[in-house]
Amino acid sequence: MSHSVATPGTRDKELRKFLLLVLGSVGVVYGDIGTSPLYAFREALRPVAADGVTRFEVIGLISLMIWTLTIIVTLKYVLFLLRADNHGEGGTLSLLALLMKAGSGHASRLFFMGIAGAALFIGDAMITPALSVLSAVEGLKLVTPALSEYVVPISVVILVLLFAVQSKGTAAVSNFFGPITVVWFLVMGAAGIDHIRDDFGILSAFNPWYAVNFLFNAGYVGIVVLGAVFLTVTGAEALYADLGHFGRKPIQWAWICLVFPALALNYLGQGALVLKHPEAMSDPFFLMFPEWSLLPVVILATAATIIASQAVITGAFSLTRQAIHLGFLPRMAIFHTSETQTGQIYVPNVNTLLLFGVMTLVFVFGSSESLATAYGISVTGAMVVTTLLAFEFVRLRWKWPLYAACLVLLPLLALEMVFLGANLLKIHDGGYVPVMIAITFVVVMWTWKRGTKILHDKTRHTDIPLASFVKSIERKSEHAPVSVPGTAIFLTSDPESTPAALLHNIKHNHVLHAQNFILTIRTLNTPVVPKDQRVSASSLSERFSLLEMRFGYMETQNVSQALGLFRKTGLKFDIMSTSFYLGRRKLVPDAQSGMPHWQDRLFIGLANAAIDPSDYFRLPTNRVVELGSHVII
Repeated sequence: MSHSVATPGTRDKELRKFLLLVLGSVGVVYGDIGTSPLYAFREALRPVAADGVTRFEVIGLISLMIWTLTIIVTLKYVLFLLRADNHGEGGTLSLLALLMKAGSGHASRLFFMGIAGAALFIGDAMITPALSVLSAVEGLKLVTPALSEYVVPISVVILVLLFAVQSKGTAAVSNFFGPITVVWFLVMGAAGIDHIRDDFGILSAFNPWYAVNFLFNAGYVGIVVLGAVFLTVTGAEALYADLGHFGRKPIQWAWICLVFPALALNYLGQGALVLKHPEAMSDPFFLMFPEWSLLPVVILATAATIIASQAVITGAFSLTRQAIHLGFLPRMAIFHTSETQTGQIYVPNVNTLLLFGVMTLVFVFGSSESLATAYGISVTGAMVVTTLLAFEFVRLRWKWPLYAACLVLLPLLALEMVFLGANLLKIHDGGYVPVMIAITFVVVMWTWKRGTKILHDKTRHTDIPLASFVKSIERKSEHAPVSVPGTAIFLTSDPESTPAALLHNIKHNHVLHAQNFILTIRTLNTPVVPKDQRVSASSLSERFSLLEMRFGYMETQNVSQALGLFRKTGLKFDIMSTSFYLGRRKLVPDAQSGMPHWQDRLFIGLANAAIDPSDYFRLPTNRVVELGSHVII
């Protein structure tokens, strides 16, 4: 009996690979949460600063921040939710796909919760770059007040450049993400340690009694403060969404060994600074640093905020791809920007939309102080949705009894609902922005999902069963279409019905190819489909075969490439003698359809804006034939 023992060389390689993943996760996963100290404590102080801040209030606020990080990030995300994965992938839509696959009895409710979470994340992806970059560049005002009027223009230039380079990909830049963010966390932690000496009494904040007592004594102001305290955990959803890129353990180790200690030390340092110098309340983060180091710290902070923005933009691209493949959005152009990293993609439509949204927010709000009020709702809303989906997940997938799920998740949900309520109080101060963004995207996704179902149901009534059609066409008769050499592939979403393009080809051209393949492309509720399960084929007759391709919702649906896999099933394709037939539908609104007229118009607009199927499925453009028809919806 032999045992395989890992050699020192193998162990070193594995350790090096693991450390690189930890380093990468620091840059990508924790970029957003790592920039929260720039503004979180400052904003939490504002509601209590009117009558002067007492010692008890400062310690209570820091205690609230540390325990919010502990409960929401450490317990919920790092230790619990990272285990709730869909074949290694995380995020709201991954969780939704997994629940839909499990066949929950609350499909429609789960769908709306899932798209609401996704829509709130898109709102977060617009606000994060604007708030983070503005808060970093505002540090220039402390370097010299003369630069105050240049904060917005400099922020605009940085953000435009950030969105402009998205099409080039982040493969080269990402190598610098981890090290820069590690330096950022080390600098924050060192600054915190240096200022804790200002008043060691701040260490009392580790006692949760101060947090609870502050809330009981603060009354209504305490609820307002909670909205600002929640800014400490912005970006926590990225932990879950980026699970597939780095894996659970690297993300956990990065948080426990570096990120959490650095954040806690920095907040403690800011608190001690304010206890000794109350005038530092105006900007406790940048005032932690001596005057000679302000400019380097502003530059480092700006770099960190660009990285945080990059992470959330990439997350929006990934979420859009998942939504398209799950049927929540129309097909869009998706480009890979790396030959080795499948997660690095570029979605032009989303990039343009985010740039427009971010620029609007920067010009409308003009400062991080104004924009911070709009921030919390999208984050808290997304977190509440994730907790609700996790409740279904642990019952359906992990088979937890109801009492166990309630015991673990209800306290978390109650806490997040309190935070959500506190943030909703800021609706009139800018909180309406993420709500409007989220509602817009929910309506778009709901309309697309509902419209495609109505379209499918309407066209199904006129469909001819494929089996009947093949049987009738293979009968030798004088009206049979002319047989021509070559191969025709007809794409269809319903393998049981005859594709409209096939019927139109026979009706108008009166020809039938020697080989005819009916191809269905399916997106499964798993991130990636193994190559050996990608394709399957079955024969219908001498000239007709049924083909199926299966892709995961994280994959690019490259039909031309996947056709080569059919060789193992005995089918061979000469791409130069193969024609791809697509049915193109001209949609006409109908007042009597299942949707209101405005929703019909929106659905038709989305359908017209969708990328051409031949581009989306990577078909050879010189081999595609499109045959159209009118459909009233």
